[in-house]
Amino acid sequence: MNDDIFESVSQGSNGAYDEENRRIQEVSNELQRLCRLHEKEPREGKSYGGRFEIEQRVAEQYAKSNGLWIPMDNVFDLGVPGPSGNENDTYVAKDTIYKVNNLLNSGGICKLFDKILLHNLIFPNTAYRLHGFTGYDGRTIMPVLEQERICEAQPATQIMIDTYMAAIGFTKQNNEGRYANSEYEVWDLVPRNVLRDKEGDIFIIDAEIARKQ
Repeated sequence: MNDDIFESVSQGSNGAYDEENRRIQEVSNELQRLCRLHEKEPREGKSYGGRFEIEQRVAEQYAKSNGLWIPMDNVFDLGVPGPSGNENDTYVAKDTIYKVNNLLNSGGICKLFDKILLHNLIFPNTAYRLHGFTGYDGRTIMPVLEQERICEAQPATQIMIDTYMAAIGFTKQNNEGRYANSEYEVWDLVPRNVLRDKEGDIFIIDAEIARKQ
């Protein structure tokens, strides 16, 4: 992860928000450090797989050593199963939505954390927190993220989304649901990923985000 992501996130944020973003960055940095150490170990004829596989193994060890491991059988204790998409299985609690991310779209845990920190920077009212990791021992490991639940909300219209993004400094692009400013590109902002509460406030609950090269 680029450290400048966190430097941007931390500016002007409150203490709890700043602390959680720092924690996510620290976990990502540690996973990357452990991956580099693992890659340098003598292989002695064994196949350790690619970077994704190494990241999975070190994430499992890290989670179990730091009290962040959630056995797969306990995932249903998080809340009532909610809508599932290509990337997340969701579990709904009273004030929280838990998302078990299968990494299909992100390409890895640390790459997902990059996107999460960008989301938290641009859309702090729907900031993600890292709840832990789950998966199957020795196999697939998945981050468990949480967001505040937006109660009594419904999907926003595309016009509402366009208006909201313009208000925070983004210009609409040719493709529907895609926006950009001088630093970032944001896409997949369509009604299924954006909510409007009864007060009319807009909440971006999911988005694809990239820093411009």
